[in-house]
Amino acid sequence: MTCKLSLASLPEIAATAAVPAYRRDQLTPGILHFGVGNFHRAHQAIYLHELFNLGRDLDFAIVGAGVMPSDRLMKEKLAAQDYLTTVVEQDNNRSAATVTGPMIDILTAPDYDKIIAALADPAIRIVSMTITEGYFIDPATGAFDPKHPAMVADAADPAHPKSVFGLIIAGLKARRAAGLPPFTMMCCDNIPGNGEVTEATVTGLAKLSDPDFAHWIHENVAFPNSMVDRITPATGEREISITRDTYAIEDNWPVFCEEFKQWVMEDKFPLGRPALEEVGVTFVADVAPYELMKLRILNGAMRRSPIRGADGHLFRP
Repeated sequence: MTCKLSLASLPEIAATAAVPAYRRDQLTPGILHFGVGNFHRAHQAIYLHELFNLGRDLDFAIVGAGVMPSDRLMKEKLAAQDYLTTVVEQDNNRSAATVTGPMIDILTAPDYDKIIAALADPAIRIVSMTITEGYFIDPATGAFDPKHPAMVADAADPAHPKSVFGLIIAGLKARRAAGLPPFTMMCCDNIPGNGEVTEATVTGLAKLSDPDFAHWIHENVAFPNSMVDRITPATGEREISITRDTYAIEDNWPVFCEEFKQWVMEDKFPLGRPALEEVGVTFVADVAPYELMKLRILNGAMRRSPIRGADGHLFRP
């Protein structure tokens, strides 16, 4: 007998999987996250889930957001199960399922105004991202590409943006107009200097239409660098079937991952942050040495070429 994943079915699901120790009505939003893919749900969302299980920082729940068709599909699948996710950790000698619930909503295109309103909400103190659409960097120069069609379009009509970065700028403008401090930009993509890359794109786009505001962003918005790691394959019928047959859970889009995970982050959060160090996140003054260690020891030890997954993150074969 299987159970369709939902808040109502959690007592039954507890027989085969770990379930949240917190209630959904205990959570309030504090993070808006762009790109609710598999890696996010197996990484950042897991750390928050573990922190919420300790009864800590329940005012940092996640509101998902996205502008891609895949984001709308994810909203459809997750909304049907109360935004819960089954995360299955698999290693050589262990397999276990955990139902996580730190996400309470997802906002997607074409509701751009709702996304901007959420970014302007004073409750949102962190805006994070794992975005497959990329950072609009010119591969030849390594710098922001102002000629990309998406950037040109948002620069021409900054009041009606359609890219993640255009929406972020509109949200920051709305906060400044309301006298609210800016949120922290927390990039969770697997790229070196990800905070610096994010700042370059945000300020580069802002400069195309409002150079003074671009300077204000540079002076006032925090962009901490971080290093992230967890093998997270794409979901397919195999993963859906295993979740159903092994754990008796009917999940529209479960996430499978390795047991190992790592997150190292610069501690630059002017509006505060969840106490993620209590669940294994390492906060440091400089992420660069950790990135170098990962490249030399972890990726350097691969016996085969790395494989880039559907979320843009590397698998270690």
